[in-house]
Amino acid sequence: MENFTPLTATIGGMLIGVSASMMLLLSGRIAGISGILGGLFGRPSDVLSRLAFIGGLMVGGVVLLMTTPEVFAVEIVRSPAALVAAGLLVGAGTRLGSGCTSGHGVCGLSRLSTRSLVATVTFMGAGVVSAAVITQLFGGTI
Repeated sequence: MENFTPLTATIGGMLIGVSASMMLLLSGRIAGISGILGGLFGRPSDVLSRLAFIGGLMVGGVVLLMTTPEVFAVEIVRSPAALVAAGLLVGAGTRLGSGCTSGHGVCGLSRLSTRSLVATVTFMGAGVVSAAVITQLFGGTI
């Protein structure tokens, strides 16, 4: 955590909280990224709102890249195969846990959901253990 900046982290967290609250208050829906993305492949009635949400995330990333490119200067010490495998495992875990960090961790915990607390503790713990074991066994080489 050599690049941790408390002020920008606090502002980012506040923006995430306000955005999730606005989505719940204005549309009655949870701002869970995996559910929004997964719903693109099932419900034709709300495809536009889902595309707008995902598009907004992408546009935000592009704006950040254009205005502050140094935040993307991160050295990745894993192989492309390891990154693909990790992404697939996260996707499988998201389906298994019926949600992701945004749905359970941000929205569910703020609503005091016991299910979201169990899910968040489980996937955060599994992530810490997985990262430690993989790094211990393979270093930055896989």
